[in-house]
Amino acid sequence: MTRGFGCVQCGTRSNPCRCKVVGPTLGVLAFAAAAIVEWPVGALVYIFRHTKGRRIMGHPSTVVYPKVSNSIPI
Repeated sequence: MTRGFGCVQCGTRSNPCRCKVVGPTLGVLAFAAAAIVEWPVGALVYIFRHTKGRRIMGHPSTVVYPKVSNSIPI
C-alpha cells in the first residue's frame, strides 16, 4: 500500500474552504529541486564570500517556496 505525499496549509483566506493542498505541495517540490542545485553552489561561494554564500543557500526557502506556494490558491 502506498501513501501519498502532500502538504496541507489550513487557515488561509485565499480560497473558500480555507485549506491549501496543491500550492504547498508543489512549493516543497520546487524547494527541494532548487536546494539540490543551490546549496552546493552556495557552500562553494561561502568559502570566498560569506554573505553571498548565505544568500544563495537561503534562496530556496526565502524566494522559491513562498512564490510557488502563494501562486496556487488551492
